[in-house]
Amino acid sequence: MNNRLRELREREGLSQGELALRLEVSRQTINALETGKYDPSLPLAFRIARLFGTRIEDVFLPDQA
Repeated sequence: MNNRLRELREREGLSQGELALRLEVSRQTINALETGKYDPSLPLAFRIARLFGTRIEDVFLPDQA
């Protein structure tokens, strides 16, 4: 699944570590999400969208077939 997490994080001026603290996950989880190595659980996806004041579908994009 593609996502805009890095773009949103950088726009807010947050490091991976700062974002991880706000979301109560590890920095490694943020890195894995940003590099597409990990898809978030639904609760985490909602927390991410809420943190950035947007919808889940504006953060996480389906893979193009």
